[in-house]
Amino acid sequence: MKTTVIAIFFGVFLTCTYEAKEATRKMKKAKLYVPQIDCDVKAGKIINPEFIAKCPPGCQDVKYRVYGTDIYASFSSVCNAAIHSGIIDNTGGKILVQKVAGHSGYRGSFSNGVRSLSLPRWRESFLVSEGKPRKGVTYPLTLEYSSSKSPAVKSEPKKPEQDLKAMKSADTTNTSEKAPEQGDTVHKEYQTSPVPTPATQMATTTTTPTTTTMDPSTTTPKPTTTPATTRTPTVAAKTRPGLHRVRDIGSSSVHPAYSSVVAAASRQVQAAQGRGQNTAFRGTSTSASNRNILRPNTGIQRQEPVAAFRRADGSPSHLAMETDLWKPGLSLFDTGFSSKEELNPKPLESISQGNPNCKIDLSFLMDGSWSIGKRRFQLQKRFLGNVAQALGIGSAGPLMGIVQYGDDPSTEFNLKTHTNSKDLRNAIEKIPQRGGLSNAGKALSFVNKNFFLDANGNRGGAPNVVVVVVDGWPTDQVEEASRLARESGINIFFVTVEAATEIEKQNVIEPNFVDKAVCRTNGFYSIKVPSWFSLHKVVQPLVKRVCDTDRLACSKTCLNSADIGFVIDGSSSVGTGNFRTVLQFVANISKEFEISDTDTRIGAVQYTYEQRLEFSFDKYSTKQDVLNAIKMISYWSGGTSTGAAISYATEQLFSKSKPNKRKIMILITDGRSYDDVSVPAMAAHQNGVIAYSIGIAWAAQDELEAIATDPDKEHSFFVDEFDNLYRFVNQLIQNICTEFNSQPRN
Repeated sequence: MKTTVIAIFFGVFLTCTYEAKEATRKMKKAKLYVPQIDCDVKAGKIINPEFIAKCPPGCQDVKYRVYGTDIYASFSSVCNAAIHSGIIDNTGGKILVQKVAGHSGYRGSFSNGVRSLSLPRWRESFLVSEGKPRKGVTYPLTLEYSSSKSPAVKSEPKKPEQDLKAMKSADTTNTSEKAPEQGDTVHKEYQTSPVPTPATQMATTTTTPTTTTMDPSTTTPKPTTTPATTRTPTVAAKTRPGLHRVRDIGSSSVHPAYSSVVAAASRQVQAAQGRGQNTAFRGTSTSASNRNILRPNTGIQRQEPVAAFRRADGSPSHLAMETDLWKPGLSLFDTGFSSKEELNPKPLESISQGNPNCKIDLSFLMDGSWSIGKRRFQLQKRFLGNVAQALGIGSAGPLMGIVQYGDDPSTEFNLKTHTNSKDLRNAIEKIPQRGGLSNAGKALSFVNKNFFLDANGNRGGAPNVVVVVVDGWPTDQVEEASRLARESGINIFFVTVEAATEIEKQNVIEPNFVDKAVCRTNGFYSIKVPSWFSLHKVVQPLVKRVCDTDRLACSKTCLNSADIGFVIDGSSSVGTGNFRTVLQFVANISKEFEISDTDTRIGAVQYTYEQRLEFSFDKYSTKQDVLNAIKMISYWSGGTSTGAAISYATEQLFSKSKPNKRKIMILITDGRSYDDVSVPAMAAHQNGVIAYSIGIAWAAQDELEAIATDPDKEHSFFVDEFDNLYRFVNQLIQNICTEFNSQPRN
């Protein structure tokens, strides 16, 4: 009896234990929800530092680019990287992704049916492993994606006395530099620059504008007025002889209705804040003065319109513009700006590490010409200070230096001089105006040669960005200097303030100078500002563009920085069918590069006893045109004079190569040459040509090594049959990129 009871009890205990384990297992299984991602999702677009995700089937495709081996650059496809590493196959599956720091170089390889590419330094990397959770780590059920929009920064509501204090401290320029416009102070109230704290406030004028304060106990705004002091009109600036253009920045008179308009605008602003609504305000200009621009030999005078702050027609939601989302053909001033962003400044804390999502090396070219005048030069400095604050300067984020240009450029401070926004803003305030003309082309050449150097704080892995602020138009040509800068990997942006009118365009030295200068002509790299007094509106749009590192197309990589010349054996031993196979091999290599007139360029020479230039580097500027041209090459047939072909390519093809391009020769032959190859090859090497030799079937190994750049093993290849040429596409591109990573920056 006792034994039976014990047995029953033990059986019940085992049953309960099993059921409890099963319930626990089911609960754990139910809790482990894995979010799914698409094949084209890049690791850099997911904010989470560590996550488990499920990849769909079909991600093993060349259009989903992968950069690196074992450790991958953050703009690689996550799922295709997982296939490359062998964690999953093309049927998909769960993976664990861990973000890690950026590396100085990423090695490409061919693994598990996926070819990854090599890449120079990048700001962030990631590792892929089996999709099993690690102990002690909580994984997100939904993934957080980054977008072009910056996360909103919450700001505490101001007390009425704080509003009044901010209004009083907004104007930091001295009275003599400002026209007596109360609108300037109201204007400051809704700029994106942070409200200064008592510890950092600068001396202000005693002039206090009419404003309103909000009684916390009621929703009705109560006007509180303080008497405005009398301002002395500004003395007109002296005319400087021999200048390209001079603006009259003399005394300004307040428009009769201006004060009442500003007061009304201020009351509406406070009322909108109390209701929690967005109200958009737009104005043609905040200047109330007439500004005459004198041009040599023209007698043309340009008059500045009187300012008028007015409430925009229509609903606020209709006028609010998402300033962080660029669209082709959209003007920053056509649809207005959301007053929510303008009325509520978003102060960024001064963090020594900076904003890690915007790791760029930035040079501002500020216009110091006399044409601006002192007052507008102060507005330009204020704009640069606001940009520095919005960027979040720091050693792990963006670094910023400034070059002022007039007749000649001069570095005010370089990238490593100031490593936080507060110090940088203070330094900007102290910059004196140097005067002269607006020689922006000279300034771009100076920056290209002297600014982005290691000694000046250039970090190598961060994209190089130049923002040129120009008053009207440059007084010299910018096209050639800009081209050289772009080819060195510098992303050029232009902020053009008060562009030339139709009548003034006849005085512009270089028509369409912006399109000739910027990195791309799609509108992303240029911003037109109608007035210096509207400059504050483009702070956030400009910051979002320069920080969008995925779109900084001029950053130099191994895929966009070479002139590649193919030297193709067209001798009789090749045959028509095999020649088409060789052309397919040439096309497969070419299509992996970024081809344009400023990126990688392709040329081709075919040879037998004689030589023929099929097309030069400057013939085609798109990838499709190059591929079509390769397809149209006709088979020649004849002997094999490889040495003469190398000399011909050096003289007729690579002599036309651009100075900032790497010159790469890829020679393909199927037999021993009838002439000597060593002397012509040595001459090509001495002219800076990096030579790769590819031998097929009866090609002589000693000649392949003589043609190839040292070390021979990395620059010469041999394949026994034409049909096996495709196997060397990946290895050849990998070697080109590996060599690029070891080269000094041009």
